[in-house]
Amino acid sequence: MIRQQATLQEVLDNLTAEGELYEKLENNKIRCVACGHRCVIFPGQRGICKVRYNDDGILRVPFGYAAGVQSDPVEKKPYFHAMPGSNALTFGMLGCDFHCSYCQNWVSSQALRDKAAGVAPTSVSAESLVQAALRTDARLVVSSYNEPLITSEWAVEVFKRAKEAGLITGFVSNGNATPEALDYLKPYTDCYKVDLKSMRQNNYRELGGQLKHILRTIEELHKRGFWLEVLTLVIPGFNDSNEELWETARFIAGISPQIPWHVTAFHKDYKMTGPDNTTSATLIRAAEIGIEAGLHFVYAGNRPGEVGNWENTYCPQCQTLLIERYGFVILGYHLTDEGKCPQCQHPIPGIWPKSASEVQTSSRAGIFSRRPLRVRI
Repeated sequence: MIRQQATLQEVLDNLTAEGELYEKLENNKIRCVACGHRCVIFPGQRGICKVRYNDDGILRVPFGYAAGVQSDPVEKKPYFHAMPGSNALTFGMLGCDFHCSYCQNWVSSQALRDKAAGVAPTSVSAESLVQAALRTDARLVVSSYNEPLITSEWAVEVFKRAKEAGLITGFVSNGNATPEALDYLKPYTDCYKVDLKSMRQNNYRELGGQLKHILRTIEELHKRGFWLEVLTLVIPGFNDSNEELWETARFIAGISPQIPWHVTAFHKDYKMTGPDNTTSATLIRAAEIGIEAGLHFVYAGNRPGEVGNWENTYCPQCQTLLIERYGFVILGYHLTDEGKCPQCQHPIPGIWPKSASEVQTSSRAGIFSRRPLRVRI
């Protein structure tokens, strides 16, 4: 008798644990509070993310596996104010609460929504991921590739071990969080990067979310003291008007001018093949708007050597060059050991190494040596 091969859904359902981010309701219904959808899930049904499901009144959530593990430059996340020049051991699972048509990680994020997507998960322990971080000289452990909010319980399990090993932890997220999820993550999560995709609700509706949830998350992250950086992928005809870029920059500056804002280049991917790729000139225009709106740290990404000085960090008080970058490479690091400008002693916000001598600098040719390293667990 030929045994039928298990489906990806069945495999993932076996790699689960009881969740913590949920409420029990009457008749074995539950309400998941991991993301802004706050799905009410009936017995035998799944949330919008497809990976959190109701097993007879118990929420089962992804646990104990990885669908991708790499040791990446932290600048790739991008975090520019968190241990520059370091590696970040980055792990991802499967599934997402959004369905962005331009997702660059769609093979992971849309695994249970698109038949063309999906990769085989590998069972791992939290300890093995931390050991992989130490083995690759990573200073950070980051949850990314799919939407980490829907796998928060596993991220916290990994982050607990990472913190014990003296590592910094972070999320790379769409920002569709809840206050309950942020409170759950805060004791174990240092950094949080939010993709602020648009300032238009109709755009967010197209992606599967609500703008108000992302704006509230950004406010709540800053209020709770996470190290926060915000990214906007600038897409021609979608969110690149001067009006919308001004709205984005003013919103961030209104929370704190100290929050770094990254404007990065779109390239045709997945189902979005209509718009042109973003030009360097568009990124420079967006970055200039960010500074005019009052932000102290604005970066243009994905275009190494094509965006002038917008890859670098400058002192907002005296304009001294503090960190010089080319892509993922640190060409020069000039902050003091206390994280201050060496000229005027202005404190620069971020998570900095204890000593400037710890920062790995290189020449522009070094960009080829800072490519992601796929890790075997």
